[in-house]
Amino acid sequence: MKIAVCIKQVPTREWQPRLNDTKTWIRDQDASYEMNEPDAYALEEGLRLKEKHGGEVVVCSAGPARAAQVLREALARGADRAIHVEDEQIGAADAFVVTEALAAAMREEQFDLVLTGLQSDDQGFAQTGVILAERLGMPHATIIMEVQAADGRLRVKRELEGGWFQWIAMSLPAVLTIQSGINQLRYATLKGIMAAKKKEIRKVAAPAGLSARQRILKLDFPEKGKKTQMIAGGPEEAARELVRRLREEARAL
Repeated sequence: MKIAVCIKQVPTREWQPRLNDTKTWIRDQDASYEMNEPDAYALEEGLRLKEKHGGEVVVCSAGPARAAQVLREALARGADRAIHVEDEQIGAADAFVVTEALAAAMREEQFDLVLTGLQSDDQGFAQTGVILAERLGMPHATIIMEVQAADGRLRVKRELEGGWFQWIAMSLPAVLTIQSGINQLRYATLKGIMAAKKKEIRKVAAPAGLSARQRILKLDFPEKGKKTQMIAGGPEEAARELVRRLREEARAL
């Protein structure tokens, strides 16, 4: 099975973001970066499918030169080779631009299965996997919690709202967007890190004339504030109301 896994480099969660002068994106020169966490789960799922059914795992990314860092990390975890559509403007681009760049580099590979994370930790639009499937002309399924492959077909479990799940049968080739928590992530070993230095990263130029469909007009930091609510009634009544608010309003339970 020939599996592609799309990964994105995003700012680390611990980094305190700083906006650029136009307040349309972060200041790249001040940021530290890491692999997008949902994409890490997609990579792990691809590696498990390869170990069970054979084949190869190819990691694909579209972004500036610094994105090679997460490609090397993916190779160290067990991916066989990488494709990097290198362009300095793609780092903050919308899904239409990213998928056009990725699809142009991926079509000739004729992958059996394409995996992406459900969404990115920076923009979080959950569009890339779906639009990429349309550009590649493949069927797709989203929010996948389990993947079973046999005889050139897939049986996948989708997460729905309200704690419900849905099983779908699909034929290959196909695109799946993977939900975080589907598996237990592995980490790169010293042997894997050394082996990654010898693995191929094929650099591809982005197609000419990429046109964005979405444009960020302005970014602002969330306003911090405190609000105290008093719950009336006796201890038992107040406790029930507190639990209800935590479950239904704050969604903390």
